[in-house]
Amino acid sequence: MTRVQHWLYSIQRWFDSEAHSDQLDRQSRSFNLVRVLPFVALHLACLLAFFTGVSGFALAFAVGFFLVRMFAITGFYHRYFSHKTFKTSRGWQLIFAIMGASAAQRGPLWWAAHHRHHHQHSDEPEDLHSPQHGGFWWSHIGWFTCDAGFAMNEKRVGDWLKFPELRFINRFDALVPACCLALIYLLGEALALWAPGLGTNGPQLVVWGFFISTVMLFHATVSINSLAHVWGSRRFETEDDSRNNFWLALITLGEGWHNNHHRWPRSARQGFRWYEIDVTYYVLWLMEKAGIIHDLNRLPEEVHQEAIDIDKARRQEREAV
Repeated sequence: MTRVQHWLYSIQRWFDSEAHSDQLDRQSRSFNLVRVLPFVALHLACLLAFFTGVSGFALAFAVGFFLVRMFAITGFYHRYFSHKTFKTSRGWQLIFAIMGASAAQRGPLWWAAHHRHHHQHSDEPEDLHSPQHGGFWWSHIGWFTCDAGFAMNEKRVGDWLKFPELRFINRFDALVPACCLALIYLLGEALALWAPGLGTNGPQLVVWGFFISTVMLFHATVSINSLAHVWGSRRFETEDDSRNNFWLALITLGEGWHNNHHRWPRSARQGFRWYEIDVTYYVLWLMEKAGIIHDLNRLPEEVHQEAIDIDKARRQEREAV
């Protein structure tokens, strides 16, 4: 394949992630600039804030859209599609797949396939985004820019391939973010006309509500790949270097209890102790009470007791010093 063909195929994959998939080098960890140009543009677009200015409404919208999509990523892309820690109807499954796709972190099947691979090979050479083998910046963002990171192993998500609507969202993964961008622009223009007191408009709401919010969401999410494997405490002696981090748990709605998660990935709850804030689990618990989801996997009592015993032993060690 010539370099020009490689560039053209990469451009096609901006719109159709399965375009010329037989020509994709699934082992390549080389930087693919053409493929990630939209991702680079997303970051550069944040600079437009210097021209659009900011309003209280735009800032509030950005934070709200960040939180809604963060929950869709943590609660559904991660705890549902990757680990199946609860069940839901096909309709709700589709709704939250769309909400997760609006985060511009690719499709739910791609996300789940890579995460399942991560758990099988966590911090081993095969782990594509391990800071132990690629360094911090590679684990944070570099892995996302290569063809190996773009490829999806369908064998890892065979349980989800039976849903054509999920395959569609996964294949055309730019469609949902593009629709969100257009709708946010229209909302901003409508508010400029009908509620000028809010001080916002289409361009401003797009910059803050989509570009900045989406970039912050991406870096918060991938911090679990990078920071949560180098910064924090280790309650459990897992085979990887996963760590618990209170601050990461706050910004990711509970994902920062990463060492807990690697000890028992089948639990819908990642904050094992009462004081470990896990907002995603609280929302899932409420959704179960409302009948939206069911069969929520709880933490086994023996694992909960293990966490208590470890904390007690370490506290006693500190007091004895």
